[in-house]
Amino acid sequence: MELMEITFRYRTTLAVILNLMALGLSCTALLSTYWCEGTQKVPKPLCSKEKTAKCIGLPPHAENTNASSTNTVQYNWETGDDRFAFRYFHTGMWYSCEENIIGTGEKCRSFIDLTPLAERGILWLSLVSEVIYISLLILSFGLMLIEIFCSGNPVCGLKLSAFSAVSSVLSGLLGMVAHMMYSQVFQVTVTMGPEDWRPHNWDYGWAFYMAWASFTSCMASSVTTLNTYTKLALAFKRNQKLYEQGLKESQCFLNPKELGYYRGQHVRSVSQGVDFYSELQRKVLLRDSTIDPDDTSESIGDEHC
Repeated sequence: MELMEITFRYRTTLAVILNLMALGLSCTALLSTYWCEGTQKVPKPLCSKEKTAKCIGLPPHAENTNASSTNTVQYNWETGDDRFAFRYFHTGMWYSCEENIIGTGEKCRSFIDLTPLAERGILWLSLVSEVIYISLLILSFGLMLIEIFCSGNPVCGLKLSAFSAVSSVLSGLLGMVAHMMYSQVFQVTVTMGPEDWRPHNWDYGWAFYMAWASFTSCMASSVTTLNTYTKLALAFKRNQKLYEQGLKESQCFLNPKELGYYRGQHVRSVSQGVDFYSELQRKVLLRDSTIDPDDTSESIGDEHC
C-alpha cells in the first residue's frame, strides 16, 4: 500500500512539473515577437553623415559649379537588386518589429493592423484561445497542487485527478487550435498584407517552436494525470472486491438488518464507493473488536458461516 502511494505521488509530481513547464513556455511565447522572422526587400535610403552603408551614394556635382542647384543632374548607377536592401523583421501575435535601416534600433507596428480585415476575426479568436489555454493550465496546476496536499483523502484525490485531467486535455486542444489559426493568419498576411511589410523570405522563429513544445508538455501532463486517475480507479475496484469478500466472511458478525442494508446499497460513483466501503470496513472492524473470542469460537462451532 505504501509503494502504491509513493507511485501515485511520483506520478502527480511529474504531472505538476510538466504542467508548469507548459505554462512557462506558453506565457513566454505569447509575449514574444519571434513567432516568425525573415527579411523584407526595401529600396535603399540615400546616404548621409549618419548612414554610410547599405545606401545610395550621391555623385559629385557637375563640373560647371556656376550652375544652379536646380539644374544640377544627379546620376545613380545602382541598378537591379543593387537598388534594394534586405531589412530584418520578426513578428509575434501582438507586434511586428522591423530593422530601422535609416537609423539605429527597431520600429514596431501592431500586427493586428497589418492583418487583412477578413482575417482579423480569426486572429482575435486565436488570441482568445491562447489566453484561455493559459488560464486552463493555471487551473490544472492549482488542482494538481491541491491533490498533492490532500493525498491522504482518497475521495478528494480521485475528484481532483479527474478535474485536473479534463482541464489539461481541454487546454491542450485550445492551444493547438490557437497555434494553427495564427499560422494561417500569418501566411495570408504575407500574401495580402501591406506592400511595405510583405516579407521577401521568412521562417518560423523560436517562439513558434516554444509554443508547440508547450502543447507537447501539456498533453504529456494530461496523459500522466489520466493514468494516475485510472490507477486509482483500478485500485478501488480491487479493494471493492476484497471488501465484498470480507463482507461474506463477516456475515456471522453482522445482524440481518445491517447485512440487508449494505447489500441493498448501489455504488454510483468511485468517490461514493470509497465512502461506502470505508464505512463498512470500519463497522466490521469495530464489531470484531467488541466480540469475545470465546463466544466467537462457540458460535462458529455451532453455526458454520
